[in-house]
Amino acid sequence: MAHQIPADGTLLPLMEEFYTIQGEGFNTGKAAYFIRLGGCDVGCHWCDVKESWDAELHPLTAADDIVEKADSFPGKAVVITGGEPLIYNLDYLTRKLRERNILTFIETSGAYPLSGSWDWICLSPKKFKAPRPDITPFANELKVIIFNKSDFKWAEQYAETVSKNCKLYLQPEWSKSKEITPMIIEYVMANPKWEISLQTHKYLNIP
Repeated sequence: MAHQIPADGTLLPLMEEFYTIQGEGFNTGKAAYFIRLGGCDVGCHWCDVKESWDAELHPLTAADDIVEKADSFPGKAVVITGGEPLIYNLDYLTRKLRERNILTFIETSGAYPLSGSWDWICLSPKKFKAPRPDITPFANELKVIIFNKSDFKWAEQYAETVSKNCKLYLQPEWSKSKEITPMIIEYVMANPKWEISLQTHKYLNIP
């Protein structure tokens, strides 16, 4: 029998949680508590957390317990990631975090309806399951993973759909970074509305 995940989001399939330094995108270098929820059907073949895909593998955990733990760390910012966190209703979790004056950040593919109240929305669209058009205008940050040359054109399509204030990032897919990074450098120099995002946590050897 599948997990009975309550529609109100008071219980969530928690894969892992850890306190670290945000490694990529706009908030790089900031201390943050990461909450990784299990469950994803986007299916990126280069995903580095494929074990997050099956929500059944991860224990249903009370949102209140997640908030309590997050609040025990000095850095008052939480990054909710996955899997694909917006499979679930995140209204309750984010409300409780904000009651503790904890900033709420999300990393999402945008493939599911937006729930929760957010201080920062990082939209990382995937070709395997496109983002919903009703999410893209809310993105604070568009972070496109570049796996091959055709991804630049694809990135530009999404840059058209976000707000004018949205920060635009191109990030090399880690396993191909030696080959892709020089292409991104050249592209950003020619198209300076974009910035480069690197997975600095992998260079720093932290989670």
